[in-house]
Amino acid sequence: MSADAPRDGVTDFVVAIAAKKSDTSISGRDYPQALAVNEPNSDIVVMKFGGTSVAGAEEIKRAARRIVAARERGCRVVAVLSARGKTTDELVAQALEISPRPVEREMDMLLSTGERISCALCAMAIHDMGQEAISLTGSQAGIVTDSFHTRAKIVDVRAERIRETLEQDRIVLVAGFQGMSTESKDVTTLGRGGSDTTAVALAAALGASVCEIYTDVAGIYSADPRIVPGARKLPVASYEEMLEMSASGAKVLQLRSVEYARNNGVRIHCRSSFEDGPGTLVVSEEESEQQTMEQPFVTAVTHSDGEARVTLTGVGDEPGVAGRIFTALADAGINVDVIIQNEPVGEDALADLSFTVDRADLTAAVDTVSELKVSQGVRSDERIGKVSIVGAGMRSHPGVAAKVFEVLGGEGINIEMISTSPIKISCVISADRVPDAVRALHTAFELGADAVKAEDPMGDTHRPTVGS
Repeated sequence: MSADAPRDGVTDFVVAIAAKKSDTSISGRDYPQALAVNEPNSDIVVMKFGGTSVAGAEEIKRAARRIVAARERGCRVVAVLSARGKTTDELVAQALEISPRPVEREMDMLLSTGERISCALCAMAIHDMGQEAISLTGSQAGIVTDSFHTRAKIVDVRAERIRETLEQDRIVLVAGFQGMSTESKDVTTLGRGGSDTTAVALAAALGASVCEIYTDVAGIYSADPRIVPGARKLPVASYEEMLEMSASGAKVLQLRSVEYARNNGVRIHCRSSFEDGPGTLVVSEEESEQQTMEQPFVTAVTHSDGEARVTLTGVGDEPGVAGRIFTALADAGINVDVIIQNEPVGEDALADLSFTVDRADLTAAVDTVSELKVSQGVRSDERIGKVSIVGAGMRSHPGVAAKVFEVLGGEGINIEMISTSPIKISCVISADRVPDAVRALHTAFELGADAVKAEDPMGDTHRPTVGS
């Protein structure tokens, strides 16, 4: 192994574990159930590199060195690559130069090329380092999806070709973010962050011991470090916490990738492409608790500034109306986040119903609900944001919601919508107040590095505890 080859503490433990034979396919739809094919005691490691990690020639060579180093330590390596840097944004811009509303099937054909370029270039670099590698498209790798163009979901992974290639002592590079529709045989893409889901789905199908997600940050933080410079890196997060964080705006992992990981027991290691050292492990709640002496009841503050609100005014107060509205949105492939409806006063009074969606889906959402003709009017607002606190310890700590509302009120921040779960509280607020809200909540719940005790990354107190 070359002297400058990166070392790490996660793929090293894979070396001595003998590979086990297993079925090479997984199946599921939308939110797949746990799959019996997962065999985590394997010498296979899946490594995913994001766009910034392969942005230029030197970054691709750095990624190649990491891949080769893992192979030389005895791991069989499958690497999933994203498109380079801003390639996807540039392809979208090119499409919009041609058409104001490009056909989604052709968008998938166009956007899938970015990841293929990354894989081919990285394979060339690996060959120059003395290892054999092969690059595959999503369909060649056996990624099978439904037929929703630009936001498809994986329904099957047929990993026979990958496993055969690994048996030939070759490194496999897979283009992330894409697959092939089982119905139309067309190329499909998985939506923003889809390479994360590709990597986790392959790790589940192959029974990989770990799925390493390489990004431009050192792990998952208690808040966005760009807003809160004192945010701390989390050594460990449970699947449940990461699901809520991803759903609330944390961009480190795509939501569906965490769902796959939880349902199939895939250990995720989020870490930096540009430095060595441990990042953040995303594991089961049981494993997270084993590494925790006393868990902080709030783990992180997350935010989103990419949402929009749709309000239906004058909705009839009768059974089945809400069902019609949200069934139509679901049929259009639009995910709805927060929902609120006021209670009409009087027998003939009408209700107002509001919900939030991803800003990219706003036009489609407005068109969909307008066609139903179940309200007197439809309004939209793109000037909203969302701030959330997440923590598994919130289940056993009363008064958390009261503190959130008190802190935001003290900052003069108006709460427009509220959504809760056992381990999350989300507040929809004005977009221009999101940074203020994040900083205020991070301070109020003492999530900075100076509020936790020292930790040993490999010791019993792997997860920090709140200082007294």
